[in-house]
Amino acid sequence: MAWTQKFYMADPHFGHQLMIDKLPDTRPFETVRGMDDAIIEATNERVGKGDILYIVGDFAVTKDENYVAQVFRRLNGRKILIIGNHDVDDKGNLKPSLAKLEWDQPPVFSLQTSDEGQRLFLAHYAHRAWPGQHKDGWHFYGHSHGRIPHIGRSRDVGIDCADIGLGPQTFRELTARYQVEAGEWA
Repeated sequence: MAWTQKFYMADPHFGHQLMIDKLPDTRPFETVRGMDDAIIEATNERVGKGDILYIVGDFAVTKDENYVAQVFRRLNGRKILIIGNHDVDDKGNLKPSLAKLEWDQPPVFSLQTSDEGQRLFLAHYAHRAWPGQHKDGWHFYGHSHGRIPHIGRSRDVGIDCADIGLGPQTFRELTARYQVEAGEWA
Protein backbone atom coordinates (compact mmCIF):
# COMPACT_ATOMS: atom_id res chain seq x y z
CA MET A 1 0.00 0.00 0.00
CA ALA A 2 1.33 3.43 -0.97
CA TRP A 3 1.82 6.20 1.58
CA THR A 4 -0.89 8.86 1.36
CA GLN A 5 0.24 12.48 1.52
CA LYS A 6 -1.81 15.62 2.03
CA PHE A 7 -1.35 18.68 -0.15
CA TYR A 8 -2.83 22.18 0.08
CA MET A 9 -3.49 24.96 -2.41
CA ALA A 10 -5.93 27.81 -2.82
CA ASP A 11 -7.20 29.93 -5.67
CA PRO A 12 -6.48 27.98 -8.84
CA HIS A 13 -9.31 29.94 -10.55
CA PHE A 14 -9.48 27.48 -13.45
CA GLY A 15 -11.00 29.10 -16.53
CA HIS A 16 -10.61 32.66 -15.22
CA GLN A 17 -9.09 35.18 -17.67
CA LEU A 18 -9.01 37.91 -15.02
CA MET A 19 -6.24 36.06 -13.15
CA ILE A 20 -3.92 36.51 -16.13
CA ASP A 21 -4.90 40.17 -16.50
CA LYS A 22 -4.61 41.07 -12.79
CA LEU A 23 -1.67 38.88 -11.71
CA PRO A 24 0.87 38.91 -14.56
CA ASP A 25 3.81 38.32 -12.19
CA THR A 26 2.49 35.01 -10.89
CA ARG A 27 0.39 34.03 -13.92
CA PRO A 28 2.46 35.02 -16.97
CA PHE A 29 0.33 33.16 -19.51
CA GLU A 30 -1.02 34.09 -22.91
CA THR A 31 -4.18 32.01 -22.57
CA VAL A 32 -6.45 30.60 -19.88
CA ARG A 33 -5.83 27.12 -21.26
CA GLY A 34 -2.08 27.63 -20.88
CA MET A 35 -2.55 28.81 -17.29
CA ASP A 36 -4.84 25.92 -16.42
CA ASP A 37 -2.54 23.35 -18.03
CA ALA A 38 0.43 24.73 -16.04
CA ILE A 39 -1.50 24.51 -12.75
CA ILE A 40 -2.64 20.97 -13.54
CA GLU A 41 0.90 19.94 -14.48
CA ALA A 42 2.38 21.49 -11.31
CA THR A 43 -0.26 19.69 -9.25
CA ASN A 44 0.13 16.31 -10.90
CA GLU A 45 3.94 16.42 -10.60
CA ARG A 46 3.48 16.33 -6.83
CA VAL A 47 0.11 14.75 -6.04
CA GLY A 48 -0.42 11.03 -6.57
CA LYS A 49 -3.74 9.39 -7.41
CA GLY A 50 -4.31 8.30 -3.79
CA ASP A 51 -3.06 11.49 -2.13
CA ILE A 52 -5.41 14.07 -0.60
CA LEU A 53 -5.58 17.47 -2.28
CA TYR A 54 -7.23 20.22 -0.24
CA ILE A 55 -8.35 23.07 -2.49
CA VAL A 56 -8.89 26.02 -0.16
CA GLY A 57 -11.39 27.87 -2.32
CA ASP A 58 -11.98 29.30 -5.77
CA PHE A 59 -11.62 26.13 -7.79
CA ALA A 60 -13.03 27.35 -11.11
CA VAL A 61 -14.45 30.59 -12.47
CA THR A 62 -16.15 29.72 -15.72
CA LYS A 63 -19.71 28.93 -16.75
CA ASP A 64 -18.57 26.03 -18.92
CA GLU A 65 -19.59 23.01 -16.82
CA ASN A 66 -17.90 20.55 -19.19
CA TYR A 67 -14.62 22.42 -18.89
CA VAL A 68 -14.86 22.43 -15.08
CA ALA A 69 -15.51 18.68 -15.07
CA GLN A 70 -12.61 18.05 -17.47
CA VAL A 71 -10.18 20.04 -15.30
CA PHE A 72 -11.38 18.20 -12.20
CA ARG A 73 -10.82 14.79 -13.84
CA ARG A 74 -7.33 15.75 -14.99
CA LEU A 75 -6.17 16.57 -11.46
CA ASN A 76 -4.60 13.78 -9.42
CA GLY A 77 -5.68 13.07 -5.90
CA ARG A 78 -8.71 12.71 -3.72
CA LYS A 79 -9.97 16.27 -3.93
CA ILE A 80 -11.56 18.13 -1.00
CA LEU A 81 -13.02 21.60 -1.59
CA ILE A 82 -13.13 24.31 1.04
CA ILE A 83 -15.68 26.65 -0.54
CA GLY A 84 -14.47 30.09 -1.67
CA ASN A 85 -16.31 33.17 -2.85
CA HIS A 86 -16.08 32.16 -6.54
CA ASP A 87 -17.43 28.67 -5.78
CA VAL A 88 -20.91 29.94 -4.91
CA ASP A 89 -23.75 31.63 -6.79
CA ASP A 90 -25.36 34.98 -5.90
CA LYS A 91 -27.42 33.28 -3.17
CA GLY A 92 -24.41 31.64 -1.54
CA ASN A 93 -25.14 28.15 -2.84
CA LEU A 94 -22.42 25.93 -4.27
CA LYS A 95 -22.41 26.33 -8.05
CA PRO A 96 -24.06 23.37 -9.83
CA SER A 97 -20.92 22.75 -11.91
CA LEU A 98 -19.00 22.12 -8.67
CA ALA A 99 -21.78 20.30 -6.84
CA LYS A 100 -21.82 17.65 -9.61
CA LEU A 101 -18.16 16.75 -9.17
CA GLU A 102 -17.00 13.67 -7.27
CA TRP A 103 -15.32 15.32 -4.31
CA ASP A 104 -13.81 13.02 -1.69
CA GLN A 105 -16.28 14.55 0.77
CA PRO A 106 -18.99 17.21 0.38
CA PRO A 107 -17.58 20.75 -0.02
CA VAL A 108 -17.65 22.88 3.15
CA PHE A 109 -16.93 26.50 4.09
CA SER A 110 -14.33 25.51 6.69
CA LEU A 111 -12.73 22.32 7.91
CA GLN A 112 -10.72 21.19 10.91
CA THR A 113 -8.22 18.41 10.31
CA SER A 114 -4.71 17.47 11.38
CA ASP A 115 -1.42 16.96 9.60
CA GLU A 116 2.04 16.05 10.89
CA GLY A 117 0.38 15.62 14.30
CA GLN A 118 -0.69 19.29 14.25
CA ARG A 119 -4.19 20.74 14.45
CA LEU A 120 -5.17 22.56 11.25
CA PHE A 121 -8.10 24.85 10.36
CA LEU A 122 -8.84 25.45 6.67
CA ALA A 123 -11.00 28.31 5.39
CA HIS A 124 -10.91 30.36 2.20
CA TYR A 125 -10.77 33.65 4.10
CA ALA A 126 -7.98 34.59 6.50
CA HIS A 127 -9.15 34.57 10.10
CA ARG A 128 -7.69 36.69 12.88
CA ALA A 129 -8.73 33.93 15.28
CA TRP A 130 -9.31 30.24 14.52
CA PRO A 131 -10.03 27.00 16.35
CA GLY A 132 -6.92 25.82 18.19
CA GLN A 133 -5.08 29.11 17.74
CA HIS A 134 -4.08 29.27 21.41
CA LYS A 135 -3.15 25.59 21.46
CA ASP A 136 -0.54 25.81 18.68
CA GLY A 137 -3.08 25.13 15.92
CA TRP A 138 -2.45 26.25 12.35
CA HIS A 139 -4.70 28.06 9.86
CA PHE A 140 -4.36 27.83 6.06
CA TYR A 141 -6.37 30.22 3.89
CA GLY A 142 -6.52 31.68 0.38
CA HIS A 143 -8.50 34.53 -1.20
CA SER A 144 -5.83 37.23 -0.86
CA HIS A 145 -3.43 35.92 -3.55
CA GLY A 146 -0.37 36.51 -1.38
CA ARG A 147 -1.23 40.13 -0.63
CA ILE A 148 -1.58 39.95 3.14
CA PRO A 149 1.18 38.85 5.51
CA HIS A 150 1.15 35.57 7.39
CA ILE A 151 0.14 36.15 11.02
CA GLY A 152 1.06 33.78 13.83
CA ARG A 153 0.51 30.18 12.72
CA SER A 154 -1.68 31.38 9.87
CA ARG A 155 -0.67 31.57 6.24
CA ASP A 156 -1.93 32.00 2.70
CA VAL A 157 -1.66 28.81 0.64
CA GLY A 158 -2.76 30.43 -2.61
CA ILE A 159 -0.85 29.43 -5.72
CA ASP A 160 -0.03 33.10 -6.33
CA CYS A 161 2.14 33.32 -3.20
CA ALA A 162 5.82 33.83 -4.02
CA ASP A 163 6.90 30.64 -2.23
CA ILE A 164 4.22 28.35 -3.70
CA GLY A 165 4.81 28.27 -7.47
CA LEU A 166 1.42 27.37 -9.00
CA GLY A 167 1.09 23.96 -7.34
CA PRO A 168 0.15 22.49 -3.99
CA GLN A 169 2.53 21.97 -1.09
CA THR A 170 2.65 19.77 1.97
CA PHE A 171 2.06 20.92 5.53
CA ARG A 172 5.77 20.59 6.25
CA GLU A 173 6.71 22.73 3.24
CA LEU A 174 4.10 25.36 4.08
CA THR A 175 5.16 25.69 7.71
CA ALA A 176 8.94 25.35 7.25
CA ARG A 177 9.59 29.10 7.35
CA TYR A 178 7.78 29.56 10.66
CA GLN A 179 10.22 30.08 13.53
CA VAL A 180 8.61 28.54 16.60
CA GLU A 181 10.97 30.17 19.09
CA ALA A 182 10.33 33.66 17.72
CA GLY A 183 6.67 33.01 16.91
CA GLU A 184 7.04 34.57 13.45
CA TRP A 185 7.66 33.85 9.79
CA ALA A 186 11.20 34.03 8.44
